[in-house]
Amino acid sequence: MPKISKKGESMPASPIRKLVPYAEAAKKNGIKVYHLNIGQPDIITPPLALEAVKKYDAKVIEYSHSAGNESYRKKLAKYYQNTGINIDENDMIITTGGSEAITVAMMSCLDAGDEIIIPEPFYTNYNAFALQAGIKVVPIKTTIANDFALPAIAEFEKIISPQTKAIMICNPNNPTGYLYSAIELESLRQIVLKYDLYLFADEVYREFCYDGNSHISCMMLKDIEQNVVLIDSVSKRYSMCGVRIGALISKNKNVVETAMRFAQARLCPPSYGQIAAEAALETSADYFTDVYNEYIMRRNYMVEALNKIDGVYCPKPKGAFYTVVKLPVDDSDKFARWLLEDFEYEKQTVMVAPATGFYASAGTGKNEVRIAYVLKIEDLKNAIICLEKALKVYPGKVVE
Repeated sequence: MPKISKKGESMPASPIRKLVPYAEAAKKNGIKVYHLNIGQPDIITPPLALEAVKKYDAKVIEYSHSAGNESYRKKLAKYYQNTGINIDENDMIITTGGSEAITVAMMSCLDAGDEIIIPEPFYTNYNAFALQAGIKVVPIKTTIANDFALPAIAEFEKIISPQTKAIMICNPNNPTGYLYSAIELESLRQIVLKYDLYLFADEVYREFCYDGNSHISCMMLKDIEQNVVLIDSVSKRYSMCGVRIGALISKNKNVVETAMRFAQARLCPPSYGQIAAEAALETSADYFTDVYNEYIMRRNYMVEALNKIDGVYCPKPKGAFYTVVKLPVDDSDKFARWLLEDFEYEKQTVMVAPATGFYASAGTGKNEVRIAYVLKIEDLKNAIICLEKALKVYPGKVVE
């Protein structure tokens, strides 16, 4: 029998999705599973986006331009201009989700064996994207003790090597919900300038910033316009994850031209997805106000409820709709599986994402899980009640 490739064998399983078979088995046994494991919002997709797809009456669904439909890119450029980012339609490549944008950015800017520094915990698929591109992720640790704030410049400089070519951040952060401040972004700017590194900025949660905090795009940082590659997506902004439309954006013409060659190799981004995404740009401000208020309500309830549970610590997220929570458990992977295989409370249980999968450093996150507060408030309340009941009877509970 032929062997699987070494790259294939090394490809990590998703910590968010690997427990799906256990959840499916629980459901077949009549257990209601509350999904706190995945960032799939239950917010309604803007109706005008759905209507645009329904009304599309072309007789042939043609290839689009490899960079994406020009009409969409022009409207998207105006969206960014309204946020203070000075770009035009030629500074971007429309991609098949933010995932493809990250992979293309890595392949365009880094060679095999190069290193990219990423604060951990980080979105688990960064590991997979880096593996595909043949580059090495060098983690720099942030901790729940200070709510996952960015490490000092000195800590970055300890791990910068001749192979270091880029730093990547997610702001607001998945999985922690942390929002980087102007001071923290300034420190990143200084590092990027000093070592002439690329700065990959995953800003897909830019619309979700709370408590009066504002999002500052890395595209707005002075003197590093040629270093920044912005990653974006419509998945969470408009609650339409399945359309798979993202964007790679940069003022660096060499980066965009190189990315375009990769874009040509995969032909074009999804046609129907672009139609929905372009229409979604007309979404009213009221939509985002309602979404903001809904997430604030969910977040506030979750933080208060979780911190009332003995042995649990939940930071207060400043953005996105995730948080990493410290639990009194011996092993978050075992606990997450146990919740689905061996626990139920009134025919209900909870699915969480073990935080171990969001760290590159082995053995880290064993008493942490990521929770996505993407459920309506009634379901969120029931889910946290289940979690509280589960922690009381979990065989591997740790008492400090």
